[in-house]
Formats: sequence, structure tokens, C-alpha cells
Amino acid sequence: QGLLLESGGGSVQPGESLRLSCRALGFTLDHYTIGWFRQAPGKEREGLVCIDKRTYTDSVRDRFTLSRPHAGSTVYLQVDNVRPEDTAVYYCAADFQKICPESVDFEYWGEGTPVNVSE
Repeated sequence: QGLLLESGGGSVQPGESLRLSCRALGFTLDHYTIGWFRQAPGKEREGLVCIDKRTYTDSVRDRFTLSRPHAGSTVYLQVDNVRPEDTAVYYCAADFQKICPESVDFEYWGEGTPVNVSE
């Protein structure tokens, strides 16, 4: 733990878009499969979107877009048209061996960044 750092969480209003960042500490993410996950209070951790290693085109699933715009240490998650049910702690995870889809078995995890959607 502690190898990935999420940021960008906070309070947002319904209908807005949200952009979260995931930065690797001390290494680059190019050779890792990356997944974004979230865990709402009282619920299981769920996968949102995934991108395979050395892939630099956006990965889109529903309202969730994972971007790895260039080689380096940071990837992003955009959530469009947020809803109150998007309130959760959001995590990024990385794995050197595995490929998409995302899995809670990914090797490296951040501590998460909380998002609260309310009026």
C-alpha cells in the first residue's frame, strides 16, 4: 500500500462532472493495467472502468472515463452527470500481470479519495 495516490475528491452537486487523479509514487504506470473502483458506505467495492498497460486511448464505460493521456505516472477518472448514488470513496489500483477487466485482486492500491454528491 501507499504506492498510488488518489486526489480530486470532495463535494459536488448532482449533474456536475468530476475528475479524479491517480498518481504513482516512484514509478511510471505505463506497464500496468489500471482500474478505478469505488466503495459506498455499507456496500461492496465495485469496479468502474479499466485500461490495459501501454494503452493511451480513453477507456469509457457508461458515465466513467479512464484516461492515460501520455506515458508517465498519472491517470484520471472522469465521472459525468454525477448522482447522489455516486457518493463513495474512489480508489485506483494497478497490476503488472493482470489485464482488464478490473479486479479487486489488483496488486497495488491507493488509500482512496472521498466523493460526496449532494445539493
